[in-house]
Amino acid sequence: MSEFNGFKYEDLEIGMAHETVHTITEKDIQLFAEVSGDYNPLHMDDEFAAKTVFGRRIAHGALTASYISGILGNNLPGPGAIFIGLSMRFKRPVHIGDTVTVRAEVSEKQ
Repeated sequence: MSEFNGFKYEDLEIGMAHETVHTITEKDIQLFAEVSGDYNPLHMDDEFAAKTVFGRRIAHGALTASYISGILGNNLPGPGAIFIGLSMRFKRPVHIGDTVTVRAEVSEKQ
């Protein structure tokens, strides 16, 4: 099997997509806190989080958003690609043990 080198611009087609699935673990939260420096007790402290509107700890929003980077750099378009902007809204909290599905789709070419 040959190494995937990514899609060239001319090979991208509107509608092409890639999807990944991740189940959030305690280790994910810990590692993301270490990398980002975000030790907000809402993410790290069970007692603190229990007293909030969420009722328990939630994953960092930026952790879940970072899975988009994985798709862009590894799968679509793939190695060598970067993204220069991101706009998103978080519709509900993600807790430890939740499974998130992340999907990137080519919607236009400029």
